Amino acid sequence: MTERELVNLYISFFEGKGHKRIAGASVIPENDSTILFTPAGMQPLVPYLLGEKHPQGSRLVNVQKCIRTGDIEEVGDDTHLTFFRMLGNWSLGSYFKREAILWSFEFLTGKEWLGFDPEKISVTVFAGEDDIPADAEARSIWLEAGIPEERIHSFGMKDNWWGPTGATGPCGPDTEMFFDTGKEPCGDSCKPGCSCGKYFEVWNDVFMEYRKTETGVYEPLAQKNVDTGMGVERTVAMLGGYGTVYDIGVLKSLIDKIRTLSKADGTTKSERVIADHIRSATHILGDDQGVVPSNVDQGYVLRRLIRLAIRHGMKLEIPGGFLTQLAVMVIEAEGEDYPELLRNRAVILSELEREEKLFGETLQAGLKQFNKMLPNLLKNPSRTVAGRLAFKLYDTYGFPVELTADLAAENGMSVDMDGYNKAFEKHRQLSKQGAEKKFKGGLADNSEMVTKLHTATHLLHAALRKVLGETVQQKGSNITAERLRFDFLYGEKMTDEQKLEVEALVNDAINAEVPVVMKEMSPDEAEATGALGFFKDKYGDIVKVYSIGSYSTEICGGPHVNNTSELGRFRLVSEKSSSRGVRRIKAVLE
Repeated sequence: MTERELVNLYISFFEGKGHKRIAGASVIPENDSTILFTPAGMQPLVPYLLGEKHPQGSRLVNVQKCIRTGDIEEVGDDTHLTFFRMLGNWSLGSYFKREAILWSFEFLTGKEWLGFDPEKISVTVFAGEDDIPADAEARSIWLEAGIPEERIHSFGMKDNWWGPTGATGPCGPDTEMFFDTGKEPCGDSCKPGCSCGKYFEVWNDVFMEYRKTETGVYEPLAQKNVDTGMGVERTVAMLGGYGTVYDIGVLKSLIDKIRTLSKADGTTKSERVIADHIRSATHILGDDQGVVPSNVDQGYVLRRLIRLAIRHGMKLEIPGGFLTQLAVMVIEAEGEDYPELLRNRAVILSELEREEKLFGETLQAGLKQFNKMLPNLLKNPSRTVAGRLAFKLYDTYGFPVELTADLAAENGMSVDMDGYNKAFEKHRQLSKQGAEKKFKGGLADNSEMVTKLHTATHLLHAALRKVLGETVQQKGSNITAERLRFDFLYGEKMTDEQKLEVEALVNDAINAEVPVVMKEMSPDEAEATGALGFFKDKYGDIVKVYSIGSYSTEICGGPHVNNTSELGRFRLVSEKSSSRGVRRIKAVLE
């Protein structure tokens, strides 16, 4: 079964259960300050999991492209990827545990569906923790489905609890399904979740019954939801009897190409890292939100992925310029399913070329610094490069520690890796603390101020198009309870006069005390009304259109105030470049 066949089969099954197919969201979260990338299918749906009405109804199904880098060091083993796709079916207060579990089991074992042997299915359920009771209901349903007691295992929050993806938000216990691969158990305690490879996770049903508050309390949700996930790549690999996700689809094609380019006896890990990272980088660069390599936020992660791919290419002695060859393969293989890759092909290739050139310059700068240090390093009787110096080369000049180690070895020295790792860990902890302060709120924060600022972005967008011209187009927004951030296509720095005019137009709309009106309609009907919405392939059959008098009409998912009089005074705080051709405004309401 191919990846596309699995996606179509899954969508067809749940459409038969009354679900409406919705488009997957961007890998760059919109209006969510808690995360850098979309890590799971549920993330774009958080407002609806918290009770907002979805225009497509209360039963939904989709496939969502995701990026996770929290376990990037694991990439290169048989299952870990930074870019992957998740199938999901959703109940927004419609059905709950019974239907979710029985339908999952039907799709897994039904002859016309995946046809797994029911005797090889084991499951896990929530054991209870933090004053939240064990999920006896899920256990009972599995027994009813025919899974015997000895194949039902209970675990705590570490294994059988999902969410929230940020500091607060919807969450709940889950039940996970595993396929017994037939491998011998690694010991008497071998069970689902074990890393030995005997049990392969194929599905996860999350029962969103709670919302975690800022004080760490789990409050019951008024609307009980179901959020499920099945990894496309992992499932196809298992269905085909492959031992690894790198043996399927475009990942296999990429590795085959890498092997033809390599001049060295390569390592499997390096081949896999390159294949995964170039696929991730291509999808990030190809996203319509317009992220490019930089030293902050999403751009920093993108830069790291690209440079890691280049470094592993160096290990395999692949000639320079290979990234664009691989990116073209991703675009051609996945562009039909993700048209944004075709739209943004030129940007993808030019940015990869540019980043490879910049990294070459970075390596030269780091080499120059190492050679400056070398005379003093050679005087050290221990013949060791201190970990703090190796980290300085990395942190200040972007010089990889592996290359520092190679240079040290060429001069009869070694690197104090323990010292380097300690310095790196300290840096990571400080960065994490800063990020936790920075990324607060997000989609799960439906506070009054976030709602006001979200509404203000509509007025800002309209004002920018009026002052700067209709080529202005939103490229992303990020809202916290303190401010809004708005990225838009425009090639020049705004003048002071233009900024004042934009600010005045927004405040005029606020002072006019205009009602904010929402109507549901088809995308074609929305287009006929003049509603802004740039990517029709991302919309479902029904969309929400928010109108603010004659000032603004946009397709949007909310949240919004009822009247502009609720907003207060709008003040533009800053306007600067975000990336090439993209400007960034920060503004507040007072």
